[in-house]
Amino acid sequence: MLNPHYFFALSLPEETKLYLNGCMEPMRIEGSFKKWVHPEDYHLTLAFLGSADELTPVMDKVGRLTHPSFPLTLSRFGTFGKSDSPRILWMGVEPSDMLHRLRDLVYGSCEEAGFQLDQRPFSPHITVGRKWNELYPFTREWLNGFQPLQPHTFTATEVVLYQTHTDRLPKYEAIHTIPLQAN
Repeated sequence: MLNPHYFFALSLPEETKLYLNGCMEPMRIEGSFKKWVHPEDYHLTLAFLGSADELTPVMDKVGRLTHPSFPLTLSRFGTFGKSDSPRILWMGVEPSDMLHRLRDLVYGSCEEAGFQLDQRPFSPHITVGRKWNELYPFTREWLNGFQPLQPHTFTATEVVLYQTHTDRLPKYEAIHTIPLQAN
């Protein structure tokens, strides 16, 4: 059994998970990606910690942050990886200064607690599928056929520390929740 991994993320409300799952259904039926994220596992990662022996200091630091809740709007599907065979299918969010501010606070608190984090620029997204699974090459035109017709807006209300369980579905367990301040 692998050591569990941990990450801080924005949780999503149930209606947003249902919306995303509905958007995914046509692609899932087609079988275009090898693995689909369980709807209960949809989230927006703020800081990936990896494995950890001691979480109390980072939970304390992130738990002391104060930040208001804020709206986020889901925008379009996109991919990471090779242009003709992507490894990640994701739903993006419209640009949000509040999201970037919160991410910077969480990220900084994790670094202060001694974690070495990914240095790549923050690209906010919700992973929904993995590994292109068709015999023909992936194209943007193909993906455009599945783009949502209407945007979906939700309110980000909490940051959650999740633990990964690779041997079960859903595989992310919320182990610590930090509510954002109501407006």
